[in-house]
Amino acid sequence: MPENGDVNDPYEQFNRGTHEFNKSVDRAVLRPVAVTYSNAMPDEVEEIVSNFVRNLSTPGDIVNQVLQGDFENALKNTVRFALNTTMGLGGIADPAGGAGIDGGETDFGETLHVWGVREGAYVELPVLGPSTERAAFGRLVDFFMDPVGNVLGPTEQTYATVAKGADLLSSRGQFAGTIDALLYESADSYAQSRLMYLQNRRFKLGTPDDSEGDYFDPYDDPYAE
Repeated sequence: MPENGDVNDPYEQFNRGTHEFNKSVDRAVLRPVAVTYSNAMPDEVEEIVSNFVRNLSTPGDIVNQVLQGDFENALKNTVRFALNTTMGLGGIADPAGGAGIDGGETDFGETLHVWGVREGAYVELPVLGPSTERAAFGRLVDFFMDPVGNVLGPTEQTYATVAKGADLLSSRGQFAGTIDALLYESADSYAQSRLMYLQNRRFKLGTPDDSEGDYFDPYDDPYAE
């Protein structure tokens, strides 16, 4: 299927079932917990958690950027990680960002795209939400090759997992209005979330549908790859 062409969704019936399951989990658990957490937590604390989680993910960005041949951004992120880990006290502060040092974020799904692997069919993953076959495989590889996760001890891994979960809750709470409108007010929330995910993902990879303009993806933080 051309990446700029029509939606490739041969698993639509199964995907729709998964989408309804995800909505039920969101309605019963994720949304109420996330909104309560985001409302109760001071913005400064949420920012610290977000900084820490971003710092944890930076080594993985570096590995993927090297695999993509993007050495300039890999170098920027190496400097960013070094500064934020030392001067930023393990990443809770972002002195590198303040200095304008940021090589961006990436993943193994984007690495596969750079290597010429096709997008594949659209899939909706349980709990994780919208994806494609290529992106889903990329997530799996990123999980197992996580440079930081593979060197942390059990206690540190627990802290990292808790921080990632808190960051996801924070994102769901902050974007509650937009996500609620998509999931619970759309005539067809499955088709709408599929469209918005694919638009966002293809735009990030530099293969947007020429007929589409700029857009905002409410799944960017809580569900996206």
